[in-house]
Amino acid sequence: MGKKIKGTLERPRLYIFRSNKHIYAQVIDDINAKILVTISSISPEIKTYIKSSATCEASKIVGRSIAEKCISKGIKKIVFDRGGKLYHGRVKALGQSVREAGINF
Repeated sequence: MGKKIKGTLERPRLYIFRSNKHIYAQVIDDINAKILVTISSISPEIKTYIKSSATCEASKIVGRSIAEKCISKGIKKIVFDRGGKLYHGRVKALGQSVREAGINF
């Protein structure tokens, strides 16, 4: 059994879900059980920029977009929850683009 990752109001949790076709990202405040920001590779604002949603490029765009939304809401630090997946491939691409956009985890 693994350790449970919890977010706080100061450091909300960035949860990543990766399916075979898409990638989803949500910033969650676990104390109040609220989703603060959400975006995915099937969101209309992302779909216009990508050809295939199952690529590292799509993950980078989703990561950059979630980071921009977080910064606009005043969130600069997060806890990264990769959903049990390895930090490799599309999950790593999303994580690196979030870091490059100015979010610390």
